[in-house]
Amino acid sequence: MAMTGTRTVTAGIAPQERTPPEAILEEHAAGLVSRLDEHHREAVTELLHWAYGAGGGVAFGLLPARVRRFPGTGVVYGLAFWLAFEWGIAPLLGIQQARERKVLWRVGIALDHVLYGVVVAGRLAPEPSVAPDSP
Repeated sequence: MAMTGTRTVTAGIAPQERTPPEAILEEHAAGLVSRLDEHHREAVTELLHWAYGAGGGVAFGLLPARVRRFPGTGVVYGLAFWLAFEWGIAPLLGIQQARERKVLWRVGIALDHVLYGVVVAGRLAPEPSVAPDSP
């Protein structure tokens, strides 16, 4: 959900670009989503994106604790999560747009996914304080 805010900014940078969930729904479920009004279509798109992100959060939680604790893991994970879509899922689904994006859009999306990784890794939350052992 934190990405939704940055996604709004990114969409302002390149309004002609579709988000990955929009592209997937339009290219693979056009008949289904075309019957929905615009508000419902937007809601389905957001829910699909949130479900994908939540699945990524679950996958992050399955990483070994020693890997998750490393301070840069969230950033790397967020970027890897995005690149997995760009280089893996998009080509498999035949989404052409992923290869045609402008540099500014890619930078915005990369920053968007850095934020995702930081949030998933829990790096925005304060670290729990640990009281020193009492004698």
